[in-house]
Amino acid sequence: MTSKRRGSSVSRIKTGSFERRLSLTRAGLFAGTRMASHMATNWLSSRETREQRHRAMLSSQAEFLVEELGKLKGSVVKIGQVMALYGEHFLPEEVTEALHTLEDQTTSLEWASIRKVLARELGSDRLAELEVDPEPIGAASLGQVHRARRRSDGLELVLKVQYPGVADAVDSDLNSVAQLLRIARLVSIGPEFNDWLEEVREMMHREVDYRLEARTTEKFRALLADDDRFVVPRVLPEYSTAHVIASTYEQGHSVSSVAVRELPLARRNALGQAALELFFRELFLWGEIQTDPNFGNYRIRIAGEPGADRDHDQIVLLDFGAVQSYPDSFLKPVIHMIQASYEGDREQVVEGGVQLRFMSRDWPEDVLRTFGEVCMSVLEPLQADRGQWPPEAVNGDGQYRWKQSDLPSRVARYAARSAISRYFRIPPKEFVFLNRKLIGVYTFIAVLCAEFNGEPLLRRYLYPEDGDDKTG
Repeated sequence: MTSKRRGSSVSRIKTGSFERRLSLTRAGLFAGTRMASHMATNWLSSRETREQRHRAMLSSQAEFLVEELGKLKGSVVKIGQVMALYGEHFLPEEVTEALHTLEDQTTSLEWASIRKVLARELGSDRLAELEVDPEPIGAASLGQVHRARRRSDGLELVLKVQYPGVADAVDSDLNSVAQLLRIARLVSIGPEFNDWLEEVREMMHREVDYRLEARTTEKFRALLADDDRFVVPRVLPEYSTAHVIASTYEQGHSVSSVAVRELPLARRNALGQAALELFFRELFLWGEIQTDPNFGNYRIRIAGEPGADRDHDQIVLLDFGAVQSYPDSFLKPVIHMIQASYEGDREQVVEGGVQLRFMSRDWPEDVLRTFGEVCMSVLEPLQADRGQWPPEAVNGDGQYRWKQSDLPSRVARYAARSAISRYFRIPPKEFVFLNRKLIGVYTFIAVLCAEFNGEPLLRRYLYPEDGDDKTG
């Protein structure tokens, strides 16, 4: 990383459950009073005026909510970010849009506070073995990252340091945020929302379990050890604890950097194909998927640069805190739907949706047909039949242009114009995370401005008996 992170810092983060609950309760009561007053004065207006005023009030409530969450930092902000990313089926659009602004918060913890954490976690003797840069190279809601150098041999490493008290505050913070949403009348609390909330709780506990993340990092490093297209940092257990992860520093460029954008098309295509195949391995072979689509989790190491492989551009994989394991009871219907989409069998696509319990055979035939078509359209760049590709998505060599296709937006518009939204059930929580992952992979390839057909790769994983062996 060539530039250090500059931004505001604070000396402490509120992590005491009482003071955090008090702050959120006050905010919720204030927001709830505003909403009650709005509803009491709005009912005499015309229907169109009521809807306009209600949407304006939702936006105002959401902005107020985000402002209050942002003041508390820590796991509250992370909870808000997770809700923004995965809460589209439960929260009003105005709320998710406002929650997305939490992703821009870059406040870090002052070095004096971080040093205390490191001294407590590693011990003074072990910490003395390292020369730690006081300026963080990255800061997030749950912790921040500092570069360091081992004095004995000059090894460069990074220390991911969890903010003090964050892990202990997860449960109370999540309960408080849910209560705030309810009091502010921004969500209807029901069984489906509660189930989703529990999944967010499990995800948050995984995110703060640094020992689990260290083990997962080493697991993926072993899985990809023989694939020179990928780099996974090596965890240093002697400097890692329940609240600190030490790993080797792995240089690389941002996915959207000029250096990556100026690579020849063939090299950008190779990087895009590597990203797509990694997803297929996670889904078809390993059953463990990195579900966080944040581009900050990836770097591009360009061949020939100092410290890089001489012959291959590589994808550096960072941050394995959001890896989820999926049971066969979920994966088999999903893979069945993918195969049915690939083979153009809309009826079996629908059958997969029924098995996953987010659609029903009782729906009107035209709704079921539209649902199948929406699912099949998601696989557009992976289809053998290229006749349905829009002209702007095909280059002169007949290769798929991932960026110009604008596929995610087209699929979303098609679904919104159809009647399926009136029938669509809340999908299984696993499907929500998997869908986000797929969109993330597509976006990654689009940012690379890659142009290639994904069908040969998908075919190898759908029909392994017909192709050559796949490592993994």
